[in-house]
Amino acid sequence: MSAELPQPSTTSLADRVKNILIQPKDEWGRIDAEPATVAGIYKSYVVPLAAIGPVAGLIGMTVFGVRVFGLSYRPSFGATLSTAVAGYIAALIGVYVLAMILNALAPNFGGQKSEVQAMKVAAYSCTASWVAGIFQLIPALAWLAILGLYSLYLLWLGAPRLMRVPQDKAATYTIVTIVAAIVLFFLVGLVASSVTSMFMPRMPLPGGTLSVG
Repeated sequence: MSAELPQPSTTSLADRVKNILIQPKDEWGRIDAEPATVAGIYKSYVVPLAAIGPVAGLIGMTVFGVRVFGLSYRPSFGATLSTAVAGYIAALIGVYVLAMILNALAPNFGGQKSEVQAMKVAAYSCTASWVAGIFQLIPALAWLAILGLYSLYLLWLGAPRLMRVPQDKAATYTIVTIVAAIVLFFLVGLVASSVTSMFMPRMPLPGGTLSVG
């Protein structure tokens, strides 16, 4: 008998985003039960959603530029595009590394290793942070991206359940994972900032425009 390949989820992208944000406990149950593949999750969910922040930032920087202490600097499109691409690549790599952390830690807390389940947790728990990236459309509202911290709560709900960690060890497993995730995203942010600084130094490069007021 030939093994059946996992069937893709019938839940639309918009419905999955809405449900994981509004009713995460119920949605984690559906996510846990549905068949999936790592590649499928990446293609149908991670790739489009991880692009929200970089694309929004690209548009925001191109239209509004950067404003600090009364000075407005609008970098060249090439510099802004390079920054967006670097941020996007960092997000794609970050979610994979988070899945590896989830999978590696699970057995230490009585859980079960599963690359697919770990990728589900990593991808769907990042939903809030990716969606919050839309605020980069208007640089003055970029600070609202802090709402993406809701992703930590999503991780708290989903990680123990999908990785089959016993209830008595669930809290410890999730806390350790969250700490690792915070360190991971801090490092990803550092890399993205370093790349950004290469294209946006203190003095504007040719191709950018500087204005006062």
